Amino acid sequence: MLRFMAASSLVLSCQLLAHADVQAPNSQSIYTATDFERFAPRTALDMVEQIPGFSIEEEDDDARGFGQASGNVLINGQRLSGKSNTPTDALGRIAASNVERIEVLDGATLDIPGLSGQVVNVVAATDGISGTWSWRMRFRDSLPPAYAWVETSATGQRGDLTWTLGFTNELYRGGSEGLENVFDGQGVITERREEAARFIANEPIVTGSLEWTPDNGQIANLNARYENFNSNEREVSKAFPVSDSPDRIRQFQFAEDYWEAELGADYEFGLGPGRLKTIGLYRTEHFPEVSSVFETDVDGSSAKRRFFDQVRDSEEIILRTEYGWSAGAGRDWQISLEGALNSLEAESIGGRNDDGAPIDPATLPVSFAEVEEKRGETFITHTRALSAKWTLQGSLGVEYSELMAGGDSETRTFTRPKGFVSATYAASDTLTVNARFERLVGQLDFFDFVSSQNLSVETESEGNPDIVPEQSWRSEIEIEKNFGQTGAGTLTLYHEDIEDVFDRVPFGADSEGPGNLDSATRFGAEIDATVRFDPIGLNGLQLTVNGDIRESSVEDPVTGETRRINEDLIMEIEAALRHDIPNTDWAWGVTFEREDEAANFRLDEIRYREQRPGFIFGFVEHKDLWGMTGTVFVANLIDQDDQFTRQVFTPRRDGQLDFVEDRNRNFGPILTLRLRGTF
Repeated sequence: MLRFMAASSLVLSCQLLAHADVQAPNSQSIYTATDFERFAPRTALDMVEQIPGFSIEEEDDDARGFGQASGNVLINGQRLSGKSNTPTDALGRIAASNVERIEVLDGATLDIPGLSGQVVNVVAATDGISGTWSWRMRFRDSLPPAYAWVETSATGQRGDLTWTLGFTNELYRGGSEGLENVFDGQGVITERREEAARFIANEPIVTGSLEWTPDNGQIANLNARYENFNSNEREVSKAFPVSDSPDRIRQFQFAEDYWEAELGADYEFGLGPGRLKTIGLYRTEHFPEVSSVFETDVDGSSAKRRFFDQVRDSEEIILRTEYGWSAGAGRDWQISLEGALNSLEAESIGGRNDDGAPIDPATLPVSFAEVEEKRGETFITHTRALSAKWTLQGSLGVEYSELMAGGDSETRTFTRPKGFVSATYAASDTLTVNARFERLVGQLDFFDFVSSQNLSVETESEGNPDIVPEQSWRSEIEIEKNFGQTGAGTLTLYHEDIEDVFDRVPFGADSEGPGNLDSATRFGAEIDATVRFDPIGLNGLQLTVNGDIRESSVEDPVTGETRRINEDLIMEIEAALRHDIPNTDWAWGVTFEREDEAANFRLDEIRYREQRPGFIFGFVEHKDLWGMTGTVFVANLIDQDDQFTRQVFTPRRDGQLDFVEDRNRNFGPILTLRLRGTF
């Protein structure tokens, strides 16, 4: 029987968060509703997504506690409350009619530690009750249609109290089919396979929030969220050996029924020369999954079945207090203290039976793991305007943590320095340069402490109770340029020196799992750019490009050679062309997407996944369809394929190539119909 135990934890911290809206003198640009008229936006998200040269950075809900701000979206001058309340979700619940203005700010000029570069502040007010809704239908070959894909939210105000309720039901339909060939170590084909896979999932999410803003300057927020994700995956493979061996049929099945609940609250008020804000959060997750493989020869001579079931329960408790004050014009201070308790319990069972033989319960390997981390951190942060063009922000902190994996394991303790220095140079009204140097400590994934099996490719991963968080030194420079009516762009160059980098490591001669390697490096460039063609007479036409190209380097623990970090990003790009036809309610567009990742290196194999040549979808939209916005999407226009290659070596990757699996699957076109509106 699984049980989960957690203790409470206290945290204090301090920050100056202005109750009033962020003031316009720090703004690079101010947008009002008229700036977005041609897009006929329904929500604040629709508006923010059309700001030239700006892309939303989501707050990481898997980040280490609350910490300092990491996203680039504020609402009424405040960070978003809660960890699962993403900027995309929050903006999507604000009706466009409630948006008074949108300010693009220099993050370093704000009194919110951690922010740098472009930050968007959405100033919105509620008058009565308003809401947004969206309904989608999706159709794919060989898959059941998705009819009940809905999103809706309502916001209202009564006196000093503002409330929001939201409901989302997302439906996932995935599937592909194709051929796979198996080659021996000399490249001779040994088997051909016909394969088909499908994935069906449903994810209902319920959210609610209350905001209290009386005239005395106090601010209080209460947020709640519940999410359930249930999925079923099936893969069928028909194998035709080149030899005289009988043909086989193999069926893999996987199912999960995950749920998560989160409750968060914060309270802010004036105290002495500054303001005090206290934040609390409780989050719990329940994650059961079952998987099985059944393989049989078509002549009935052999049959094998394997199964693996696992249940994981986790909790997170955070309490943070922030106090901040101003020491004069352009000089702000903050002191913060945060404490957290994270814990996980996992129980798993696996086994097999061949040729119909009964399973002996006494032979079933049962695994139980328990992980707990207690953590506290404190920071002091100072922001200073050095001149009309230069702003400097510095933050110095320390983290202390106690980590225990397994009831009989010795508790490990760590003390780690953290902090950053950032500078902003406003070279002109249209050009800003931001620089940042930071010491980071990553978050542990407690699932890495737990042993698991992947029956789809028949591999095992041993849990690692000695894993520690990554630590890194990150430096970046960001250049923001506004080209006026032509558009805007942001270029970011970054470099990371990483200690205790996460990767796959061997445990002895024949087992492996997640672990830490001594060091690694990573560097790359990001671009966010918008080009508008109105100045050359192509009114309503714009091109948006978002991309990231990256290189990384780590010493392989098996071969000793230098390679990329396991499954690290190589390149991703999204290029979207949109045309809002002047003097009409019609718009059309086409988007190209592609993402490449480094190979997955394991003890005795290398896996490569590719999606070629890329994913393209197009749309046609009518912005006033009986008061609604109607859109038709057609996706996979250039017939992207999913390619997978698996090289298996013996006895390990530094040995001889044993065999290669090479497959190519096609998943066909996708048709989506969407209606959106407000009330």
